Amino acid sequence: MRSRFDEQLGLLNKKMIEMGAQCEALIARVAGALLNGDTEAAREAKTHGHEIDQMEREIESICLKLLLQQQPVAKDLRVISAALKMITDMERIGDQAEDIAEIIPFLDGRCGAELADFRPMAEATCKMVTDSIDAYVRQDLALAGNVAAHDDVVDESFVRIKDTLIQMISENKTDGEYAVDLMMIAKYFERIGDHAVNIAEWVEFSVTGIHKGG
Repeated sequence: MRSRFDEQLGLLNKKMIEMGAQCEALIARVAGALLNGDTEAAREAKTHGHEIDQMEREIESICLKLLLQQQPVAKDLRVISAALKMITDMERIGDQAEDIAEIIPFLDGRCGAELADFRPMAEATCKMVTDSIDAYVRQDLALAGNVAAHDDVVDESFVRIKDTLIQMISENKTDGEYAVDLMMIAKYFERIGDHAVNIAEWVEFSVTGIHKGG
């Protein structure tokens, strides 16, 4: 019975890694489309969101089967419960990456110096998502803790972007709509980082039984 349970847990881990990789790839696609002014790539990226939605449903099904059929003990129950919480955050990460992809065509292919701080922001969010999922699979508290450190990079990038855009509008008010669109994109990246932190907190719960979020 336990061997069957361990087999299903292994499948859960595999699917969690795959879903995390899909989120990371989608973030990278939309970031590339933004930085290169590639509206076609943005439209293509948006079509990948449904894959993340499908993976959420598959993982949810695995978790529910484990809960209903295997009667997990306390530690296993925390791992499964954390997975159910984490996939909600990953699905939202996918949604927000799609939201970024929707805005990019309205930028008319512009890719000037004002986008410089988006690169470290996107790279940090990708790493945060990857590390949070790896921490779950490895049950690695140290790796989960590192996710919050990268959130500082995201927050610092957001502040720099905001300052850059305020300066842009002060110099040329006709750039107002463009600046607002970029501000929305920066906010979506920031939210992606917040969701990655949420995931890391659920990793800590799965290991310790304590959830910092409440």
